[in-house]
Order: sequence, then structure tokens, then C-alpha cells
Amino acid sequence: MRHISSLETLLAEVRDCRACEAHLPLGPRPILQATETAKVLVVGQAPGRRVHESGVPWDDPSGERLRQWMGVDKAVFYDFNRIAIIPMGYCYPGRGKGGDNPPRRECAELWLDKLLGQLPDIQTTLLIGQYAQRHFLGSRRKSTLVETVRAWSDYAPAFFPLPHPSPRNTAWFQRNPWLEDALLPALRERIQGVLAS
Repeated sequence: MRHISSLETLLAEVRDCRACEAHLPLGPRPILQATETAKVLVVGQAPGRRVHESGVPWDDPSGERLRQWMGVDKAVFYDFNRIAIIPMGYCYPGRGKGGDNPPRRECAELWLDKLLGQLPDIQTTLLIGQYAQRHFLGSRRKSTLVETVRAWSDYAPAFFPLPHPSPRNTAWFQRNPWLEDALLPALRERIQGVLAS
């Protein structure tokens, strides 16, 4: 009989969570992946509607760009023995005026530290967007997302702050060519090294 790890038990509890049910327009469907052996952690904002429907993290155009940024294919990205994916909010929060609503705070308050405590081998964490950067970098982050991402080398190799890879941010990427020229090559090199070790 296979031993069920404490992380598997915790993930089952997270997936059964209904703490925000009254605030979720499509109902709860926590979406994340992790095992104790993961070496890379991807921390985004919250699942979008398409991801909510498929149940697969980053299963959208943003995910395609993120995998390109990381230099990994789908097989590697979805190998939860190597890459953990734990957003700041685990369920689709609904839409607001300017796009999706912010991630619900309850996820991080109830679960994040417990989950991170079960991931002893994480060597690099991707912090995608301001919510992840605020939580993980605290007072070390700069006053704006652009400044924080531009200062990526201050946080690497443990953390790589990134903008959201959404197609809606294409103009941002064009205004900030240093992302493609400096940050992403370093990110790919780090991820390849970590996953090969």
C-alpha cells in the first residue's frame, strides 16, 4: 500500500476548501500542483476563467508565453515532481472593471505557509505580478512592479520577479526590452540548471 504524504493530505484539504465560496462567481475550484521533490515554484495571481474551466494551471495564452520565458515545454512544466505551481489565489475570483479581480486573500492566509513548509527542495521561485512580489519580497520590493522586475538581479537566483505574461501586456514588454535581453536569458539558464541538478 502506497504511503500518502502529508503534502498530499494538505493538497486534498486545499482542494476541498470552501472558505470563499460566497464570493466566487463560478464557485470554488482550487487549482495548484506540487510534490515534495519540486525544485522550481511558480507563484502567479489566480486562475483565469479558462483555467477554471479546464482545471489545468496556466492552460491559456499567458501560460504559453510563461513556458517560453522559462524555456520549458508542457511536459516539463506540468511535471509536478519538478515544478510546483501555487498561485496567490487558488480559485477564479471573477472579473472586475479592468480584468480579473485580485486573488482572494484567504488562500494565502489559510494555506500558503503550510504548503511552502512541505516544499523543502525549492531552489528558484518565479514571482509573477505584484501580489506574489508583495508577499514574498515584502519591504525588499521596489515602489512599482516595473522597478521590482528591473531589479531582478537583486533577488536572483532565489526569486525572479516577473510581469504577468498576459497578451494584454504586450505593450509593456515592448517598452521594456531589457526583459527579453537580460532577465529571460538568466531565468532560462537558472531553470535549466536547477532542473538538471
